[in-house]
Amino acid sequence: MNALNPSRVLVVDDDPALCALLSDYLSANGFQVQSVSDGPALREALVAGLPDIIVMDLMLPGEDGLALTRSIKAQSDIPVLMLSARGEEMDRVIGLEVGADDYLSKPFGPRELLARLRALLRRAQPPALPTKSPDAKAQASAAMSSERPHFGPYELDEAGRRLLLDAQEVPLTSAEYALLAVFVKNPGRVLSRDTLIDMLKGYDRDPFDRSVDSRVTRLRRKIETDSAAPVYIRTVRGEGYLFNPNGGDV
Repeated sequence: MNALNPSRVLVVDDDPALCALLSDYLSANGFQVQSVSDGPALREALVAGLPDIIVMDLMLPGEDGLALTRSIKAQSDIPVLMLSARGEEMDRVIGLEVGADDYLSKPFGPRELLARLRALLRRAQPPALPTKSPDAKAQASAAMSSERPHFGPYELDEAGRRLLLDAQEVPLTSAEYALLAVFVKNPGRVLSRDTLIDMLKGYDRDPFDRSVDSRVTRLRRKIETDSAAPVYIRTVRGEGYLFNPNGGDV
């Protein structure tokens, strides 16, 4: 986030006073803020342009924040910070299960909200690629194209950060590609949620962080023939996930 390109925050809450407070505070701290009060207004705002992050109230008129978050996460990796006056653990777990990236109970301090938004935005940034000389880049590109990592009928174009199926690109978000690359480089190894988070982001974890689970779900929908019965990314109950590049029995 910088003065020339401020991060865009979309606040979804039916409390005008809270929206005004957040708009003033976040704008004063370098964000570009837009507020809407319900699902239809949210969808209109998303059609006009995707924000960098969404602050979503759980209790909304009509379609609630859980349903809206689930809909958003089915189509994009926009970080969602969920707000709720109900602070019970189960509400928090459900919110994270449907794809929210963080959860904050009302009432809250604006400074804490600001810190959480900044943390989510940092986590959403793709890792920077190491700088190489032109010759090194050319050599690396040639090596990758001659022997690309592959699994089943798929292959990874590491230079272009793409997944290919019969030479056609399979649309993946940067977050989905990063997760798949970790799996492909660790075949046959059970990776816990904490291990995956360390490999992907390396940030201080919340014990209720479910963003990896949401990302696995979205990735399965794109690479598995039947995402309900995955053969490449398998769940090992109580331990984590195991990637099987053969797609058959381990």
